[in-house]
Order: sequence, then C-alpha cells, then structure tokens
Amino acid sequence: MVSITTLDEFIIRNQYEFPYSTGELSRLLRDIGFAAKIVHREVNKAGLVAEILGKTGQINIQGEEVRKLDSYANERFLTALEHGGECAGVASEENEDFIAFSDENSRNSKYVIAIDPLDGSSNIDVNVSVGTIFSIYRRTSKMFSPCLKEDFLQPGKAQTAAGYIIYGSSTMLVYTTGHGVNGFTLDPSIGEFCLSHPSIKIPSHGNIFSVNYYNYSKFSDRVKAYLDHCRDGENSSSLSLRYVGSMVADIHRNLLRGGIFLYPKTSDSPNGKLRLLYECNPMAFIVEQAGGASSSGTERTLDIQPTELHQRAPIYIGSYNMVSKFLNFLKDTKEPEEE
Repeated sequence: MVSITTLDEFIIRNQYEFPYSTGELSRLLRDIGFAAKIVHREVNKAGLVAEILGKTGQINIQGEEVRKLDSYANERFLTALEHGGECAGVASEENEDFIAFSDENSRNSKYVIAIDPLDGSSNIDVNVSVGTIFSIYRRTSKMFSPCLKEDFLQPGKAQTAAGYIIYGSSTMLVYTTGHGVNGFTLDPSIGEFCLSHPSIKIPSHGNIFSVNYYNYSKFSDRVKAYLDHCRDGENSSSLSLRYVGSMVADIHRNLLRGGIFLYPKTSDSPNGKLRLLYECNPMAFIVEQAGGASSSGTERTLDIQPTELHQRAPIYIGSYNMVSKFLNFLKDTKEPEEE
C-alpha cells in the first residue's frame, strides 16, 4: 500500500525545525492551505460561472484593473487568516495599506504575512495557470499590540517561510521554512494537499529563458546583449524561450526543469515592475532554498531593504549557473546599465 503524507501531517512532523515553535507557524501554514482550497474551487469553476470572470471596474493601488477573481481571492485569504488568529496582520498586493487584525489572538501572534492573492489573474479568462504567492515574517514590533508597518518592511533574508500555490491542470502548494523546498498536490477526491514533490532541487543549468520579449526595445543594452546571446549565441540552439505571463507558472516550470526568469527594469519602469514584498522576496527565498539564485542585477534579492509596502524591483531568478552567467553579462558588457 502506498503511503500518503498530507500537508498537515508533514507540517506537524517537521515542527522540530523550529525549537522555539509553539505550533503557531504550523497552524498558519494550514490556514493558508485551507484558503487555497477555496480559491482552487472558484478557479476551477471560472469557465462555468460567468460572475467570477472579467473585471470589477475598480483600480487597485498598483494602477491595475481589479479582476473579480483578484477580489475574491483577496477576501478569502484575508478572512481565513483573520479567523485563524495565527498572524498579527497582512499586507496584500490588492490593498493600499497593511491590515492589522484586532482580536486578542492575532495581537499575540509572532507573525505577519505579505501576499499576492492571485498572481497572473489576467490569464484566468483564457484558462492559463494562475497562482498565489505568500511570505511569512516574525514581527519586530511588541507582542500583545497591533502590528506595525515596520513588521512588513524587512529584507527577504528575514523570512520565516514562503510559498506559492499554482492553480493549473492540478493545484500545487510549494513552500519552504528555510529547510529545503517541498511540493504538495491537491487530491480533490479527499480534499487534501499530499506530498508529491519532496526536497525539490532546481537543476544548476536549464534550457529555458523566460522574459517578456515585447519589452526588448525598452531593456538596457546589457540585458539585450544577454538575450541576443540566448537567441543567437554559441549554445542558443539548446535554449528555448518560454513565457506564460504569470510569475508563478514561469517560476514553477523553471524550478522543476531548470531555467532563468528575467523581469528587468525598462525605460517605462525604471525601478522594475514586480513587487519586492509580494513576488520577488518569496520566490527568491524558495528558489535559493532549492539551490538556485536570485538577483536584482546589482545585489542579491533577499538583501534588499524594503522602504515601501508596494516597492518594485527588477529580478533575475532561476538556475544558479544561468543567473551567474547573466550577471557576468552585466559586468562584462561595456555599455552602462543605466541608459
């Protein structure tokens, strides 16, 4: 008989990784898993229920049109995390400011969460994979009081845990607590996430590069030189361009198969476009724990000190050797990075 390990069993079994743990982090991860099941259900009904497709007509803090499933996912995760009482507050990509939970259990919690409730949501109407990205930090403010903005403005290297859920042909939850990366696939027949990808290791080299080529003319000369090398260089025949437009989907594929994901700054977005707290930091923590690397082009992603909740940053992330080669292009090419 095949032994099945559920997410709950795995979390409880590995609590020993945190000698100070009282089970709070374990319960918090289970709250996230619970909310993910609810969002999974709605994502899988999207083709049948027109009311959850399309846009709400609202604009979020990012200046982007809010889609109905964006709003739904945001509400489900906020509700689950508040009712669970295991975190002091949440900063969401969909909200202008962080939310400090007011009940006693939440004020007594050691943790806060930064979350992108539905990454790649523009793809949902055409049945392409979307996802949720989350990041957990130990709060720096005083216990037994509401959390503060400073609790969220910590460098990525301070993360206690991070993960993502990908809603695709199957729904998977992938997470790390700083002790390797493990993936769990949702079994709809029993309603449980089951361990399917233990101890994930990203190959040190891959044959995939993921970038939005539409922005090529807006990239710096150094980034263009690297992309030209990928397309026309000595080993270009072994490289394939694969870009979904959902960070979760692109990173998930490259994590399992090897590759590099690039989202450079452009002439339109001189500070980069992806959000440091909600996308770059959690993905960088996961990929580094799997043996990969992540950089802004000038420093390790996890070393960046955030100054704003919705701060943006360029990111180059994936297989260690591929990221290293890209960074060498930035150093070796004569043209200045700033144009």
